[in-house]
Amino acid sequence: MNRCPYHATCKLPADCGILQPIWLTCEPPTEAIRLIAAVITCLLTVINCYNVKWATRVQDIFTGTKILALIIIIIAGLYALFAYGSPNFDRPMSGSTVEPGYIALAFYSGLFSYSGWNYLNFVTEELKDPYRNLPRAIWISMPTVTTIYVLANIAYVAVLSQDELLSSSAVAVTFGEKMLGVMSWIMPFSVACSTFGALNGAIFASSRLFFVGARQGHLPQAIALINVKRFTPIPSLVFLCIITLVLLIIKDIYVLINYLSFVEGLFTTFSVSGLLWLRFRKPDMERPIKINIIFPIIFFIICLFLVTFPCYVSPWEVSVGLIMIVSGIPMYFIFIYWQNKPRWIEKASETLNLLCARTFMCVLEDQPAA
Repeated sequence: MNRCPYHATCKLPADCGILQPIWLTCEPPTEAIRLIAAVITCLLTVINCYNVKWATRVQDIFTGTKILALIIIIIAGLYALFAYGSPNFDRPMSGSTVEPGYIALAFYSGLFSYSGWNYLNFVTEELKDPYRNLPRAIWISMPTVTTIYVLANIAYVAVLSQDELLSSSAVAVTFGEKMLGVMSWIMPFSVACSTFGALNGAIFASSRLFFVGARQGHLPQAIALINVKRFTPIPSLVFLCIITLVLLIIKDIYVLINYLSFVEGLFTTFSVSGLLWLRFRKPDMERPIKINIIFPIIFFIICLFLVTFPCYVSPWEVSVGLIMIVSGIPMYFIFIYWQNKPRWIEKASETLNLLCARTFMCVLEDQPAA
């Protein structure tokens, strides 16, 4: 494989990804990558603000593209495995670190690949017959995605050596260069489509999380506003977009994944512990969707493992994640919980609400349009 004449760590074309046509002989600068990420984030935010159906169509199209690319990888990899064999399965775990903390961090990266597993729970209000369709969607999607991802990883290991897997910044692109020949351009395109679709799904679901939090009084009321024509939570989407753009200052994607995974794992642990507490203390409470208690118990144990063991292996990322969480406590008590606030704070909040309402043509859900 050709190497970049200016960067010793850049292997062309795999590491240059979708920007390869612009930087033919060199690794694209970080600023260009950040700019493209910012532009795509803003574009998808606009689509989600404009129309929910557009957002779901974008999701369907790019998810289908990603699945098609994975099927190509699976077929090519399994063909290579059965036709020529592969020595990579002789000792697949050689050189692995078995320390629990590093295993937990490895799970962070693995869980990031499956990070859409809980997004459907955020949009139950927009589902038709959620008590019936939510469990059905979970039971269909999770086994399907897991099967496809596992087979894709088997295909990767069958074709690529351990060194190639570890040194590649885009394994699918490296796989395409080795197996698809003149059609290898499919992989960079598919990786871009996969990223595009994943970001769209995250924006669609996470904005609803902020929206509901604000509606329940845990965030400023302005984020709970909804557009009177489009029926989309535009202030929540814009708020999420701003946070995303700020986080682009972080260069190392794995550090960002560790931040995200630790914070998400911690709050998931709290949520599951609350579920278990309610199941034991209030067993007769009405539960439209109820599963066997063994599943949340196993999930709780796994969450505890993922939250506790990285603390000594990656203390910096864990500390930053905790600081992010703790920083919200004084903000909550000052702006949300404190009832007898000074008049200037209340006036500033009212001004923000009015500004968002006028700018985005929004009202609260239970208020009629003016």
